[in-house]
Amino acid sequence: MARIFYSLALMIISPLIVFYLYVLRGKKNPGYRAHFKQRFGFVDKSLFANNNKPLLVHCASVGEVLAATPLIKAVQKAHPKLNILITCNTPTGREQIITQFKNTVACCYLPMDFPFATARFLKRVKPQALCILETELWPNLMASSRNRNIPVLVLNARLSEKSQQGYQKVAKLTHIIMRSITVLASHNKTDAKRFIELGLEPHKSKVTGSIKFDITPTQEQLTKVTALKQLYNLEQRFIWVAGSTHPIEHEQVISAHKNLLEKQPNALLIIAPRHPEQFDKVADLLTQSTLSFSRRSNNNYNNENVLLADTLGELQYLYGAANVSFIGGSLIRRGGHNPLESAAFSVGVISGVHTYNFDHIYPELIKLKGAIVVDNADELTQQLIALNQNSKACQTLGKKAAQCVANNQGAIQKTLNIINQYLEPKP
Repeated sequence: MARIFYSLALMIISPLIVFYLYVLRGKKNPGYRAHFKQRFGFVDKSLFANNNKPLLVHCASVGEVLAATPLIKAVQKAHPKLNILITCNTPTGREQIITQFKNTVACCYLPMDFPFATARFLKRVKPQALCILETELWPNLMASSRNRNIPVLVLNARLSEKSQQGYQKVAKLTHIIMRSITVLASHNKTDAKRFIELGLEPHKSKVTGSIKFDITPTQEQLTKVTALKQLYNLEQRFIWVAGSTHPIEHEQVISAHKNLLEKQPNALLIIAPRHPEQFDKVADLLTQSTLSFSRRSNNNYNNENVLLADTLGELQYLYGAANVSFIGGSLIRRGGHNPLESAAFSVGVISGVHTYNFDHIYPELIKLKGAIVVDNADELTQQLIALNQNSKACQTLGKKAAQCVANNQGAIQKTLNIINQYLEPKP
């Protein structure tokens, strides 16, 4: 009954959902209007070679795609003939899938969670198993998969106390979700306990750690980082990256850099807004400021005060080319973003206090002194000035961050072992 009411509610607000995605989001980013029929389950069967049933992996957006990339590549290496379909919700996620995997996987949008859309999608795709990254738990998709005997694997699962409280408010619907899960691989025992308290059967829970720690820069990545360091003259100046920033944070970061320039006139800020629709807005803020800037997309940097990183798929390289990074979404109540892309390149982290989305990462990172937490823009300025004046402390921060990454690796192999149990035997 709960699922019926949920589906009816979705149907009632469906015009608003379509208007929001196609009109409002589509106006800001035309990518939302492309492939729109896929959002109703209309997937071209030609996506799959020889009509082989694919492994379906869902990654909500860019962050999940980047986190899942090493895992998916491990699956490809272990099963070179396996068809893989990666779904996402956003155009930027789709672009990242194409960037990371080229034509070695199929990709499309996950349909909206209307019962007819998910049924159509699953009928056409016929996946061997459904792998869901983190907490993209859609009741109709999961229940329909269970009814079709499609294993539902929730991987790299995390659940904050706040999210648990939200699920408890819709307990009957949450019970349907938990009942639909075949196996859940969580970050730690605390996450596992929260899922079990929501109704997940204990024997379905496995603790594997976070796959986000399993980052090892490739030689190709290191070569690109070296080129960026030379381009922006890291040896002769202090460079900091403000990654995945949001409105209000943009202004705080720009203000901090102005103050830093008073102490270090040749310091460089590389600011990378979280969402592409913010690129032009940040450009406007920089134009209104006294700072000179150029855009990374124009590739015409000429020693300006600020580089606006308005490209996709480069943030991890830009982190690697810096002395220190600030991870956005943390000076405001957005829960923070992934600090490990910076830490993997031995670049230390500065963060605001709002990191609840990554409470499986930050406590360890802070404990090992690979991250510094600040309360506001003034404290951010103070830390930047201190790290600029003490290069040894800045390097130590980066080394400690990299050590945190190394200490927590191994989740990918554990997760791969789980996936292997639910793949169909080779003919």
